[in-house]
Amino acid sequence: MLHHCLLVIGALLSLAVPLLVAMETCPATGMPGMPGIPGMPGKDGRDGEKGEKGRSGTPWDGGVGPQKGEKGEPGQMGWPGKRGQSGEQGISGLPGVPGNPGEPGDPGTAGIQPKAAFSVARGTNEYPDKSSVIRFTSVITNLNDDYSTETGRFRCRVPGTYYFVFHASLEDRLCVLMKLDDNLLTPFCDHRRNRRQVTSGSLAVYLSRGQEVWLETKDYRGMRGKPAGYSIFSGFLLHSH
Repeated sequence: MLHHCLLVIGALLSLAVPLLVAMETCPATGMPGMPGIPGMPGKDGRDGEKGEKGRSGTPWDGGVGPQKGEKGEPGQMGWPGKRGQSGEQGISGLPGVPGNPGEPGDPGTAGIQPKAAFSVARGTNEYPDKSSVIRFTSVITNLNDDYSTETGRFRCRVPGTYYFVFHASLEDRLCVLMKLDDNLLTPFCDHRRNRRQVTSGSLAVYLSRGQEVWLETKDYRGMRGKPAGYSIFSGFLLHSH
């Protein structure tokens, strides 16, 4: 590099010497020469004076990436999300405070108990007809006329459990059938004869409203009804339903 610079300087001097000679011998009437080549850069200058202390920067948290800025203002509320799955049932809470007493109800009918009872006697000494309803025509007790002396049947007015019983005076064989709406409940038969005696039978039956109960003869019908030995049919309500 230095050799190259010396060559350039030498070439320039070779051009400049003839010009200087010409200036000494000839009048200064020629054109100005071309500018020279810029010189080499100078050395660095002295260090300047120390400047003033700058402002403090943002605290550094030690991270390499972007630093967290200040907290912004809250944004607008978003749309409601979908309903999540139901959680497990929680523990039962404490009992609430008792409510105020209610208003009195309408008067009831607990004090009125339905009643049904009858007791009737055979009003004749003649035997009842064969295979027919035994009619008891002499009334002893008959609440609300539930027993009919015309048909010889008891008709249920109050649904419930009833108790029926009969006592018969007889001088011949007797077979009595207790029926409920043409259905045989039970037979009561006494096959002794040639001896005055008394026979009886009883049964508890559940009846619905409108059902009928009666006594009926079969082949043997030796029932008497004279004052010396009444035959009686009775029934009464045990419990209403």
